Amino acid sequence: MNHHKPYNPKDIAGKLAKSFIKNPLTLVLGISLLAIGYLALIIMPREENPQMVVSGSTVIVALPGASAKEVEKIIVQPLERKLKEIKGVEHIYGSAMDNVGVVNAAFYIGEEKEDSNLKIYDKIMQNADMFPKGAMKPIIKPLDIDIDIPIVTVAFYSNDRQMSQTELYDKVKKIQHHINGLNNVAVTALKGGHKHQFNIEVDLNKLSGYNLSMGQITQAVQAVSYNVPAIKNKTKKNKIVMLGVKNAIEDAKDVGDIIVAQYMGSPIYLRQVAKVTNSYDIQNFKSALISKKEKEGKFMPFENQVTLTVSKLQGTNAVIIADEVKEELQNYKKELDKIGVNYVITRNDGERADDAVNELVMHLVLSIVIIAILLIFVLGWRESLIVTFTVPAILAITLFVAYLSGQTINRITLFAFLLALGLLVDAAIIVIENIHRHYHSVESAHESNDELMVKATDEIGAPTNIATLAIIMTMVPMAFVGGMMGQFMKPIPENVPVALIASLFVAYIFTPYLAVRILKRPKHEKGEH
Repeated sequence: MNHHKPYNPKDIAGKLAKSFIKNPLTLVLGISLLAIGYLALIIMPREENPQMVVSGSTVIVALPGASAKEVEKIIVQPLERKLKEIKGVEHIYGSAMDNVGVVNAAFYIGEEKEDSNLKIYDKIMQNADMFPKGAMKPIIKPLDIDIDIPIVTVAFYSNDRQMSQTELYDKVKKIQHHINGLNNVAVTALKGGHKHQFNIEVDLNKLSGYNLSMGQITQAVQAVSYNVPAIKNKTKKNKIVMLGVKNAIEDAKDVGDIIVAQYMGSPIYLRQVAKVTNSYDIQNFKSALISKKEKEGKFMPFENQVTLTVSKLQGTNAVIIADEVKEELQNYKKELDKIGVNYVITRNDGERADDAVNELVMHLVLSIVIIAILLIFVLGWRESLIVTFTVPAILAITLFVAYLSGQTINRITLFAFLLALGLLVDAAIIVIENIHRHYHSVESAHESNDELMVKATDEIGAPTNIATLAIIMTMVPMAFVGGMMGQFMKPIPENVPVALIASLFVAYIFTPYLAVRILKRPKHEKGEH
C-alpha cells in the first residue's frame, strides 16, 4: 500500500493555514475581530477633518506712552531677532502700534506643540533684559488650532426690537457659563453683543472752562474703579469717552458724584463737566447681524445677534459634544421663548462629521457588495462568500489598531479604507483561486481536504507576500510629506499598510478555514486524467 507523506508547508502562509485550519479557536478569533472592529467604529472620536499639529505663539509687549515707531525699534525688531534664533520657527510676523508691540512666531507644521511653546517662553525669559525700562511683562499666548476653531456656533437674536443691546448679551452669557461646563468643551466665546458699562462723555469746552485736564478726570474715576482703559477711544461724534465698570459704583448718579477737583474752595463734580450714562460699551464698533428667511421665502431685515462659539479638546468626539450642546440649549428653550429670544445653530461640525462618516461607511458596504457580486460570476457564490467575509475582518483589525494609536475617524481615514479596499481582497482572492484550482484538479484527487488547503495556501505565500510588500512600499513615502499636506494625508500611510498586513493574515488564516467548510469538492472518476 502506498503510504502518503503529509505535506510540510515551507512558507508562513502554509504554516498559518496548518495551525488554524482545525483549531476550534479560529471561529472565536473571527467573531472577536468583527466585534472589536465594530466597537472601534462606535467608540472612535469622529470629526470632519484629521487633527493637525500646528504650533505657534503670539508675544505681546506693552510700553505705555510709546509711539508705534518707537515700539517697532525698541520692542518688535529685537524680539523678532531673538525669536528667529529658535529652532523650528518657520515664519515671524511683527506689528507695532502705539503703546504695544505684537510678534507672532509660527513653527513648521508637525513640530510638537508643547515643545514649541516652551522654547518661546524660555527664549523670552532668558532675554527679559532686552526690553526697555517701563515695558510691561511680556504676555505669551500659544496658538491652539483645536481650541481656536469652533465646532459649534449658535446665533441668538431677539424678536423684540426694543430689547436693549446689553440684555441679550447678559442672557447669552448665562447660557455660555453652563455650556462651558460640559465635558470636553475646551473654550466658549461670545461674538457681537455689548457689555454693560458706565459711559462718561466729557465736554471739552466745560473742561477748559474749569481749567481741568483729562488726566485729573482719569485719576478720579480710577480711584473708584479697576477697569478703566486708556483714553484713546473716540465716539463717532468725536467726543472723548471714558469708561468705568460696576464695581464700587452702583448707578450713573454715583459716577456723576465723583469729585474731580477743587475750584475756589468748592468741589467740582464729574457731572458738571461730563454726561454720565449707564449704558453699553459704545467704543465697541463691532456688531454681528442676522437675517432669517420667512416661510414665503422672503428675508427679514437684519437685526442684532450674539454668537456663542464652542470649541472642543483635541482628540475628542465632535459628534457627542455637538449633541450635548444642542441638548443643553434645549433646556433653555422655554426660558428664552418667554423673553422673546430665539437661536439658530449656524455651524455644527459634529453633524457634518457624523454625516461624512456614515456616508463613507455606506460606500464601504456598497463596495463590499459590488466585490461580492463580481466574484459570484468569476469564481462562484461559495468562493465569493468567503472573500466577502475577509473584508470586514481586515477593516475591523485596521480600525482597532487606529483606535489604539489614538486616531480619529474623519474623511481622510475613511478615504484610506476606501483606497485600500481594492487591495485588501487581493490576497484572499489569490488563496481562494488556488484552492479552487486544486479542488478541480485530478492530480490532487488523492489528497485530503485539509492537506490540499494547506498546500494551496503555501504555494502562493511567497509571491503574495512580495506583492503586498511592494504595495506597502509605495505608501511609505507619503509618511514623509511635510507641511500642511503631509499632516492632512497622514491617515493614509498610517492605515493602508496596516490594512494590507492584516489582509495577509486574514487570507492565510480564515480563507482555508472557511473553504474546507463551505466549498464542495467535485467527484473525480478513477479513470479520469
